[in-house]
Amino acid sequence: EIDLFGQVCSETIGPKNFSGAGGQVDFIRGAAASKGGKSFLAFKSAAKNDTISKIKPILTEGSCVTTTRNDVDYIVTEQGMVRLKGLTCSERAKALIGIAHPNFREELTRAAQKMHLIV
Repeated sequence: EIDLFGQVCSETIGPKNFSGAGGQVDFIRGAAASKGGKSFLAFKSAAKNDTISKIKPILTEGSCVTTTRNDVDYIVTEQGMVRLKGLTCSERAKALIGIAHPNFREELTRAAQKMHLIV
């Protein structure tokens, strides 16, 4: 999952270990360090028959941050692609809401407003 700040969790579901980080951080940082390099993280915008958003206001309690918001470049879902590198927190939230599953965009927008990320 990814939160509206751009933090990515790919190894736990809450506090429960699901997998390892694999080479995600190495790939992200290696791409950033290479000439003209770009990194892409791709995932479905929702899980469990579109009943759970993979884009969350904040990561699920107890989740481990696999990739920090400062390392994330491009995020891709079946709803589209956004570049987060260099964006403010407000711009990140708006961009991620735009590629969230349509079932969750309104809810994410309300959460972002409550968190004072967007007005």
